[in-house]
Amino acid sequence: MLTLEENKLLTRTGPGTPMGDLLRRFWLPFLLAEELPRPDCPPARVRLLGEDLVAFRDSGGRVGLLEAHCPHRRANLFFGRNENDGLRCVYHGWKFDVHGRCLDMPSEPAESNFRDKVRANAYPARERGGLLWAYMGPPDLMPGMPELEWARVPDSHRVISKRLQESNFVQAVEGGIDSSHVSFLHSRLQTDEPDALAGVVRTEYMTRDRSPRFFVKDTSYGLLIAARRNAEEDSYYWRLSQYLMPFYTMIPGTPGFPIGGHAWVPIDDERCWNFSVTWRHDHPLSQEELTFQRSGLGIHAEVDQAYRPVRNQSNDYLIDREEQRTRTFTGIRGIGEQDMAVQESSGTILDRSQEHLGTSDAAIIAMRRRLTSAAIAMREGAEPPEAHNPDAYKVRSASIVLDQRQDFAEGASDALLSIP
Repeated sequence: MLTLEENKLLTRTGPGTPMGDLLRRFWLPFLLAEELPRPDCPPARVRLLGEDLVAFRDSGGRVGLLEAHCPHRRANLFFGRNENDGLRCVYHGWKFDVHGRCLDMPSEPAESNFRDKVRANAYPARERGGLLWAYMGPPDLMPGMPELEWARVPDSHRVISKRLQESNFVQAVEGGIDSSHVSFLHSRLQTDEPDALAGVVRTEYMTRDRSPRFFVKDTSYGLLIAARRNAEEDSYYWRLSQYLMPFYTMIPGTPGFPIGGHAWVPIDDERCWNFSVTWRHDHPLSQEELTFQRSGLGIHAEVDQAYRPVRNQSNDYLIDREEQRTRTFTGIRGIGEQDMAVQESSGTILDRSQEHLGTSDAAIIAMRRRLTSAAIAMREGAEPPEAHNPDAYKVRSASIVLDQRQDFAEGASDALLSIP
């Protein structure tokens, strides 16, 4: 368990907090690219790390991310006109480009140079891998973007979705690296029915051995987390998850099937965006795979126009008690919604001073230590090395059956865990 002060350090992400300052050293996904679909389209509201912002795509297709309030009289730029390479405030017509420079100030005399002295607060923004990304840290320390495989494959090789989660980002990350819960939360009572986990886990091993042994290795990008279950008499079933600083997780992939992963991006201390990704590195996703990923049964939730899941906290995730009694462990439809239900049920910010952790929580403990140590180190002047090592993110997750004498890191080939 953590003390209340340790929990505060881990979970508070606003401006000036140690964790908030740490996260601002990384590139952060904040919108689906389709939310700004074309040049000069309507701007979009953004809230990121407790800051209210507005995003827009200018006439040349460049993405801008500005403080939400105009520096003149603080009107919200969301209501602005997106025109001619800038966002114009509708209150007095002041216009700003993607860098925050004031391009026009029609309410001032023509001879005035006041516009040269005023800037809107702006953050660098980029488009990559179907997402829009922001860097909110010191300009002179801006790193390269992380070389995550799913962000580099062609659009045809990837499905990406977004959903709102009403909890702090850390408890969401903790769920993403917890291989133990899969034997329970996502399990079915009837094994002869179609399984949303097919191709993701070897269900016979998950059912047979529900108390995996965990092994955690520190890496240059975060943690390699191995959950070992008994397989045959002379073999183990290994699920190798990846935790990549500061909030990325990868679901252990099975050879021949797509890989899945998540980014858990803080909106503020009590909410986060979940960007879920399913991808193949070698060829486009098949129509069958696309149909399943969009069905709402897997990690991609069914959402409304505001990206709030249809099955959510306000309607008890539409839990079906008869389904729970006879067919599935939870009675909740969708892997994403099952995860969300238990994570949100802990409260918007989990009180970790009340926990009682066991051996199956080794990865959770290691992840908390990695995050908080980085935040403390940065407060003392040490920059996070992961942010400045984009190539370290070129890894995959894996699941594999190995002889009991083989080490999991050696037995899983470079093709599974390391990529070009």
